Amino acid sequence: MIGKLTGVIDMRGPDHVLLDVRGVGYIVYVSDRTLMSLPGRGEVAALYTDMVVREDLMQLYGFPTLLEKEWHRVLTSVQGVGAKASLAILGALGPEGVSRAIALNDSGALRKAPGVGPKLALRIANELKDKAPALMAVDSPATPSAPAATEVIDPAQDRPAPTPPAPAPAPSNAVAEAMSALGNLGYGPSDAARAVAEAQTDQPEADTPALIRAALRLLAPKG
Repeated sequence: MIGKLTGVIDMRGPDHVLLDVRGVGYIVYVSDRTLMSLPGRGEVAALYTDMVVREDLMQLYGFPTLLEKEWHRVLTSVQGVGAKASLAILGALGPEGVSRAIALNDSGALRKAPGVGPKLALRIANELKDKAPALMAVDSPATPSAPAATEVIDPAQDRPAPTPPAPAPAPSNAVAEAMSALGNLGYGPSDAARAVAEAQTDQPEADTPALIRAALRLLAPKG
């Protein structure tokens, strides 16, 4: 099983890239969002991958973070959601958007993905509502790092591939920290996930303390 690939982007297609890994080319299908985030041809990229193997099919799907790969695995566990539908959902919403949509039972948000109709969106929201809290509580999703240029050779030019810019430090995962804090205060995972998701929708740039305060206000007894 191929879980991660690092190499030089040899070609970019409408829904995939051809990744040259030490002379071996891998076609990796990605979401629109991921495709836009990848560097140009001839540059180094790294993707976590999921392989689908059937009698008449063998395809690789790529993700920039382990969190997104995990959401792909969870989404495709729902009947009627194949790999392409999962990529469409992740491309439209991103993993954080999927977390919020499912925590809030917002099937309308899931319908923003091309090819996802009302019935399928409702099924996804209902079947995955108990899985959203665990994924929302994942701290600081890891991003695969590309090696130094001397470790990957560009076969077209027979010289080291250019070194990609160093990724910016990952910000503190306010959602995961807020979920943990609410759990320590005795709130159940589903209630905490729903409150944090709603608070983050209202305040997308909120830090951890602000997110906790907003979620607590939403969880406070009404009246």
